[in-house]
Amino acid sequence: MPHARTETSVGTYESHSTSELEDLTEPEQRELKTKLTKLEAEIVTLRHVLAAKERRCGELKRKLGLTALVGLRQNLSKSWLDVQVSNTYVKQKTSAALSTMGTLICRKLGGVKKSATFRSFEGNPKGEGSRI
Repeated sequence: MPHARTETSVGTYESHSTSELEDLTEPEQRELKTKLTKLEAEIVTLRHVLAAKERRCGELKRKLGLTALVGLRQNLSKSWLDVQVSNTYVKQKTSAALSTMGTLICRKLGGVKKSATFRSFEGNPKGEGSRI
């Protein structure tokens, strides 16, 4: 039974049987192998070109003072600004502010309730038996 080679993740090939290979003639197999070799060579060339362009990009960023840290800082600042203007954040801040105000109002009313003036309105100067 004929065998085909399949590239594995590390770039090596392993053999296995295939029914498609039985349908190919010897010239067709050679043609496909030639195309595969050319395609792999193009991929290697493109990887080299990409690496060179990435190096050039890094050089230009360094000349412009755009380091990775500056870019990260800018991204974090923009993200934080986006969070601050989001509806959820605004609602949470509003809720926290209202809760704080409610606590302060309760404390003030508690202080007023204990005051002599409030007790005099209540008719009980010692504050005994008050309902508030």
